[in-house]
Parts: sequence; C-alpha cells; structure tokens
Amino acid sequence: MNMCTRFALHDSFANMAPTAGLPVVILLAVYNGQSHLQAQLDSIVVQSHTDWRILASDDGSSDDSRAILHRFADAGHPLVLVDGPQQGPAANFLHLLRCAAALGLGRHPIAFCDQDDVWAQDRLRTGLSALSHQQADNPALFCSRSVITDAALVPKQLSPLWSHPPAFTNALIQNIAAGHTLLLNPAASGLVCAAAHEAGRIVMHDWWIYQLVTGAGGTVLHDKAALVFYRQHGHNLIGANNSARARLTRLGQLSRGDVRCWNDMNIAALRRSAHRLHPANRIVLEGFCDLRRRALPARLWALRRLGIHRQTRAGTVMMWFAALWGWL
Repeated sequence: MNMCTRFALHDSFANMAPTAGLPVVILLAVYNGQSHLQAQLDSIVVQSHTDWRILASDDGSSDDSRAILHRFADAGHPLVLVDGPQQGPAANFLHLLRCAAALGLGRHPIAFCDQDDVWAQDRLRTGLSALSHQQADNPALFCSRSVITDAALVPKQLSPLWSHPPAFTNALIQNIAAGHTLLLNPAASGLVCAAAHEAGRIVMHDWWIYQLVTGAGGTVLHDKAALVFYRQHGHNLIGANNSARARLTRLGQLSRGDVRCWNDMNIAALRRSAHRLHPANRIVLEGFCDLRRRALPARLWALRRLGIHRQTRAGTVMMWFAALWGWL
C-alpha cells in the first residue's frame, strides 16, 4: 500500500460533507515553513470561495510545520497530510499530483500553494470564474500577477504584465505561469496528474505545467490582477525575476550551462508525455531539440522558423545571444 493510499484510509476527505460541485483541491508543498505557514493557511480559510480541500506534503521539516498543519486540521479544516519524497520542491509537487490522483481527486480543480505567501480573498473565486467559460474537455490553466512583498508583507512592486499571449513556443524557453498563482480546471488536472507519473525529473512544476498545458493545445489565462502576495525573504528558492540583478543572474546561468541543462530536463519530461501533446507541438518540440545540436547559421534559422520567443525585448535579445553561443 503506498503512502498516499495509507493516509487516505487513515485521515481522508471521505468523511467530509459532500458538496454540490467539485471542491478545489489545494496542493500545499511544505518544508520548514513555520515562519509564514500559518498566515498562508489563514488566507485560505477566509477565501470567498469556501469549497476547498488542502492536500499538504511535508518534505521532512525539522521545525513546527507539521504541528501547525495538525492544529489546522484539528480545528476542523479539511486537510490531509502526506510525507514528501524529500527531493526538493519540484519533486514534492509532482508527488502531490500523484497523491491527488491516488485519492481520486485528479479530476477536481487544482490550485497550487506555496507555504510562505498570502492569498487575496478572491484568489480562488476569480480563477474559477475565468475557467468556467472554457469548454469542459479543454485543459485550461489560470494564473495571475502577484504583489511582490518583503518578508513582512510590505508591498514592493507588481510582477510583470506579459506582452505576448501564452504559447507553447514561449513555454519551451520561458515560464510565465507562476506556480503560486496556478489553478487548473478538471481537464487540465486530469492531464497533469496523468503526466506526473511519466515526467521523471523536472526543473520546476509550474514551468512543466505551462509547457504541458500549452503543448496539449490547452488554454492559459493570465489575469492582469494581482491575487497573491508573494513574500520575498532570505529562504526563497526562486525569487522575483524581473530586476536588473535577476537578469545578470540569468546571464550567468546561461554561460555556466544551467539553462542548457534545464532544457535537457524539460525536453526529456515532455518527450515522456509526447502522446499527450498536440501533433503540431510535437513537431515544435522535436525541432527545438534538433536546433540545439545544429551549427551556425542553421541553429538561428531554425529558432526563427519555429517561432520560439520570450516575452520581453531584453529576454529575446538574451535568447538569441544564447542561441548564438550554443547555450540553449
């Protein structure tokens, strides 16, 4: 019996009151989050959309995170806690997706939750309303801007407002779907939960989900409103990425080969789920893989022909510079 099933039998959602529709399943990845976890949980409790369940995975915390989660559940809030794989946040979120499928929740709307943020009160309702206009069989992903704050939640700036529509040709080279804002409709949940069993190692769960949904021909809705307070502090794994310092960091990642390694991982994960991609996007994926092996000028010509692009002018210049030097 796997860990997810054991927890389902021991302390599951099965005993909770049924609802008229499908509750939102909130996937919460936790690791040593005691400093800010309670504030995040409190912001979920006061959501204007009240029909939700939390599936939390603790990745081996040595602080009071588990105790905070247990107290939250003991207070009557719908939460199931599972043990994480202790292989980092990307693996922990994949584990949560697999557990959601094992618990029979793979066709519910799924929201992703970081342990140290705070949600605006209408975060879930806004996303569900936007997704409700999509056809039921069309995988659709909702995401939004964030208010970037300091550790004390004092606002500093808004996350970028992207200029180009979401697309697979963008997703291959850039992530614009911030994980802490993601909400999937049931069709997208089914797609992502199924692919989570195939993916292997991934760079980050949100980038992989953006690639998978657009690759499958689904829809990505990016709201101009900021619906999450994204807390920046000394322990963020990934911080806000729109500063001059962040751009210099990305240049260093390119020159060190980090980005090429990430692309290797992304391509391998997408190839494992190639049967889930739209045929036209399978061609784009293989074209992107092929151009990375080509010499100049064929490499640059193929990049242009495929239409692979980033969202900003500075990002596009950096992409072409990376292609010129073979860093993609």
